Amino acid sequence: MNAELLAVLEFWEREKGIRKDVLLAAVQDALVSAAKKAIGPARNLKCIIDSKSGDIRAYAQLIVAEKVVSKHDQVSLADARRVNANAQIGDDMEIEVTPTGFGRIASQYAKQALMQHIRKAEKELIYSEFKDRTGDIVSGIVRRFERSDVTVDLGRYEALLPNRERVPTEEYQIGERLRCYVKEVANTPHGPEIILSRADPKFIEKLFQLEVSEISDGTIEIRAIAREPGYRTKIAVYSRDEKVDPVGACVGLRGQRVKNIVRELNNEKVDIIRWDSNLKNFITNALAPAKLKTFDIDERRRRVLIHTSEDQLSLAIGKRGQNARLTSKLTGWQVDIEPEAVAKVGFEEKVAQAVQALASIPGVTPEQADVLVHAGFHSLEALLQAEDSDLEAVPQIGANAGIILEAARLEAQRRSIPIGDN
Repeated sequence: MNAELLAVLEFWEREKGIRKDVLLAAVQDALVSAAKKAIGPARNLKCIIDSKSGDIRAYAQLIVAEKVVSKHDQVSLADARRVNANAQIGDDMEIEVTPTGFGRIASQYAKQALMQHIRKAEKELIYSEFKDRTGDIVSGIVRRFERSDVTVDLGRYEALLPNRERVPTEEYQIGERLRCYVKEVANTPHGPEIILSRADPKFIEKLFQLEVSEISDGTIEIRAIAREPGYRTKIAVYSRDEKVDPVGACVGLRGQRVKNIVRELNNEKVDIIRWDSNLKNFITNALAPAKLKTFDIDERRRRVLIHTSEDQLSLAIGKRGQNARLTSKLTGWQVDIEPEAVAKVGFEEKVAQAVQALASIPGVTPEQADVLVHAGFHSLEALLQAEDSDLEAVPQIGANAGIILEAARLEAQRRSIPIGDN
């Protein structure tokens, strides 16, 4: 058992980083409890483990007496002189009191104490190491699943990727290596727990910081991020240096920088947008390439109503409203997009407009204009293309055909409209 105990101590020291002397001290404390059960309440009882051989011995601080009244507090002069030949009555001596078969009892206590202390030390190490690593990206291996939660092996410690922090479109396999964002180190009833995330928008932010040197050195700032994990992300960037294009820097040469991030996100779409202090410009950038018509901004309610043409509406809103929804998250304003109202002119209204247009020609009465329109002459241009005989055949025009055609020609000259050969 003793050799086995030392091997266990060395294993935990190597695997968990807990010093062997710390583990030995914990085991020794446990062995004192074991010794008290085996020996009784001996005075100043203590246990010592030989760090080389692993032997466990119990010692008590006893007083040398001529006659032993209490074996827990006293030792006979004869027994004391076997340890120290110069022992005298009244001396306070440390005497070995290891009982027969103590190793088996001590073994049970040692194992229990060791596991308790290791668990406690592990928790302390987890908290001390990871409390300052919140916000970092770590790499680990998928070890097991507990319902929909994923346990990830980070090497010396295990972390949890809860279902709420998973990307809904991703499926993980045991043994697969994952990169995750350290969201928090939570103090649970069972001790500190490392909570990971792949769905948090800050995961995207950290990936850009690692991939784009201009972000890490502060030249480019990430002003806002809106994300629907697994589907699409919009990220607004701004450059402190006018010479640096923030969008181009994030995209990278031939798109390599953003491709690396998209690959890590399993082909989630990433829109990189130039941030602008002007709300209209910012929203226009966020909804590009859709062409927007008008903006109606409600400052009090922080709402923006945008009108666009029918053919641009679906592009602006996006699939299932995703483009508009992400733009709202990105800008912090409620963005509503509606089609531009197009006045639909009815048949009767078109007829009335045509009659009014012909009646505006000097020499053509409103009654004559109404007859001409209903006869198929809807405009000045149509009259210019007509023959005298065409108008003479129209009831209620007859002999007035020449007068009307001459009036049309004079109006065309006034408007500088070319007149074809009749």
